[in-house]
Amino acid sequence: MKIVREKSELKDVIKTTSREAKSYFGDDSIFVEQFIEDPRHIEIQVLGDKHGNVIHVYERECSIQRRYQKIIEESPSPTLNQETREKMGEEAVKIAKSIGYDSAGTIEFLVDKNLNYYFLEMNTRIQVEHPVTEMVTGIDLVQEQIKIAAGKKLEIRQKDVKQNGHAIEARIYAEDAENDFAPAPGDITYYFQPENENVRIDSSINKAVTIQSNFDPMISKVIAFGENRDAARISLIESLENHVIHGIKTNIPFLTAMLNSKQFVSNQVSTKFCDLHADLILKEIDKKRKSIHHEEYVIGFALHSLGFKTNNRSIWENIGFWRINQELKINFLGNEYLLKFKRNKEKQFVFYMNDLVFNTEVLNQNKNYIECLINNNHEKFSVSLSPNHDYFINEVEFNFNISRSDELIEEDFFTSAESVESANIIHSPMPGKVVEIKVKEGDDVSKGDTLLIVEAMKMENSIKSGIDSKVEKININVGDAVSTSDVLIELSEIED
Repeated sequence: MKIVREKSELKDVIKTTSREAKSYFGDDSIFVEQFIEDPRHIEIQVLGDKHGNVIHVYERECSIQRRYQKIIEESPSPTLNQETREKMGEEAVKIAKSIGYDSAGTIEFLVDKNLNYYFLEMNTRIQVEHPVTEMVTGIDLVQEQIKIAAGKKLEIRQKDVKQNGHAIEARIYAEDAENDFAPAPGDITYYFQPENENVRIDSSINKAVTIQSNFDPMISKVIAFGENRDAARISLIESLENHVIHGIKTNIPFLTAMLNSKQFVSNQVSTKFCDLHADLILKEIDKKRKSIHHEEYVIGFALHSLGFKTNNRSIWENIGFWRINQELKINFLGNEYLLKFKRNKEKQFVFYMNDLVFNTEVLNQNKNYIECLINNNHEKFSVSLSPNHDYFINEVEFNFNISRSDELIEEDFFTSAESVESANIIHSPMPGKVVEIKVKEGDDVSKGDTLLIVEAMKMENSIKSGIDSKVEKININVGDAVSTSDVLIELSEIED
């Protein structure tokens, strides 16, 4: 979806939108619709059988989106009053009946500030967000869809459909919220999803896996239920904070900060929520990230990297704890920390860092987890190692790179040539396919001009010049698959 505010933009937007439609659906047809400022996106779930029976299963509000793709869905809508809710349900049933619809489907509306609603489209399928409806109504929509396909009559009557409690769904994406939500494909080195009461998690991932650049970047969806909206919100935040996804960037920090924002809590939202508030939310994320206690992460990683086995008394498993030179060098967030340590008891260690002393005890540990006491504070860390020997560590929703500089790996002996990064060299921020080149060799370009468009995960991404420059060399063609290391375009600065 694209917004056109100026006539001069229309030609390029039609071209881009048509190309995206072709990529998604194999059909480059596009529709032109009235634009409604600051709308809410509210959809009605319907079920229709092959015998003319149609019911609605109430609404889901899906207003919070980025790039016109939903990231939060909830039911009931905190926006609608009961009168509007019933009217929209009745209209949805009329639409489905008028076309003889027989399956599960969704009638979607845009709703303005005065609760006027406008038909948008019908999705003739089960949608990603269907679990929020299932949680508040107790109706298994997938089961009903299968029964309808088998020719059975709907056994549920409209009067039987009730809403109880509140459900909110968050979609976890492999994307970089701090880079305009750009897709962030790559290798997941460790994945863990928590088990929480009243929380449902739908995901196909249960181990290390590669997130490809040519598919939608959604990793999983987390759905929380509560007796009211705030209870569901708090449960959802807790589950998101306890997810562990190492190796790639995800939108988990953005989701938790957004769910905590006063705008979300007070339901001051629209489909422009991310456009209006993303910068403020990102500042909160940065503030929270900077508030972490570096020393605790360093000590937690030190305990884990020493490889203490709580269930193994073998001298060979524990040989590292009585070496003559008992010290570690750990790199974390741009700093090197020198730790000296001694072992007091089977599971207890004392670490010395500058003038600080840390008394620790290992409570539980495995390959990707350590639970410990650090100066009597109970801490839990997840740790993983990628194939290229990068360590990741996290305690809540933030993942950090961490390493031991006293640990020798292959790269310490064989050094590859350094890559040169500058504003003159244009790379793609993500793996993808070149769909359009906007310049030619010899062109003068200004800072901010679009040089080319790369499609990744079914979304088009404009790659812009960071400087006033001249296009010296174009190394790619339309249709080429590119990686983040490929040099796409070479620029030269314009002399004053």
